[in-house]
Amino acid sequence: MRARLERLRTRTNGYTVTPQQYAYTAYVALGALTLIVLSGAAVRLTGSGLGCPDWPKCYGNAYPPLTTHAVIEFSNRLITVPVSIAAGAAWLLALRRRPYRRDLMWLGALLPLGVIGQAVLGGFTVRGALDYGWVMGHFALSMLILLAAALLAWRAGDLSAAARTPDAATRGGGRAPLRNGGPPRADAVLAPDRRLILSLRWLVALGALTIFAGTAATAAGPHAGGSPGQRINRLKFDGRGTMDFVIHRHGEIALAFGLAAVGVWWMARRRRARPLVQRSLTVLCVLLALQGVVGLDQYKTHLPTELVWVHVGLACGAWLAAIWAACAAGSPARGRPTAPPEDPASGVREAPGEALTVGRPFEFPGN
Repeated sequence: MRARLERLRTRTNGYTVTPQQYAYTAYVALGALTLIVLSGAAVRLTGSGLGCPDWPKCYGNAYPPLTTHAVIEFSNRLITVPVSIAAGAAWLLALRRRPYRRDLMWLGALLPLGVIGQAVLGGFTVRGALDYGWVMGHFALSMLILLAAALLAWRAGDLSAAARTPDAATRGGGRAPLRNGGPPRADAVLAPDRRLILSLRWLVALGALTIFAGTAATAAGPHAGGSPGQRINRLKFDGRGTMDFVIHRHGEIALAFGLAAVGVWWMARRRRARPLVQRSLTVLCVLLALQGVVGLDQYKTHLPTELVWVHVGLACGAWLAAIWAACAAGSPARGRPTAPPEDPASGVREAPGEALTVGRPFEFPGN
């Protein structure tokens, strides 16, 4: 047995992952974690939250009975298996990535920990008969995991991050090398736009508040997750008026979020932010406009299941778009600006955010 373990250790020590391969892994993990949020919403909206009243088994068995709600609930549990594999791979492969980056390792570790936390919290949600507090916490944790997954995917895809050095801007007089004997590029050294970066981070915080208010609206609404006849503890601090009160407060916060997104989008255009920042904010504004239309329609039509599920999907997309815009803007680092990475093939430095262009061996839309 000891010889086998030693042989396995030798083989794994020789296995490494390239930055490109790890970036693909991070994107797959992000997609899988988004998928399970949508499948979990489908469980609740179809009234299948208690399709399997016990956990981790279903009616005491390792397989569900052939009833609609039980199959839907148990299928969502099965989806956790590939999602767990993707999340675990994001962490384990970060340990084997070369060159090794500690930031990716720590971010990758958050994904399997988050999935484990979701499984445990899901068990308490079932045992708590879908109490609104457990359900709200379950969705809030999902959004935090998506935050970690988006940060991981962004940093893993940013292959130029390792090439940036804090003091490179002052080497050689603080100027970039000449390109074909011509003058240095005007955008060769760029200081971070601190005002825009902070505005984007506040926008992400406002988005988080909007999503939390949305979970409260769902907790007070008719889609508590149980099938007809099951008694579910809903949010009802104001009796029958709770749902209207919470929905209107959620709508007001969502309106503020949408106006703030348009304002930051306009700021990014006026300050000539990176094209990726502008594109991400454009996507965010479009998603929020669609979200508003769907929200008004579902309120007037008394919250049909299909529209509520679309509403949840748009919320996930808007959340990721806001995070992506904040990542693309960079960090409000103080002190001297960071010099752009050098192209090893030509010896020419490129502007930040332009490292992955045509001719590079790897490219993702976000980087």
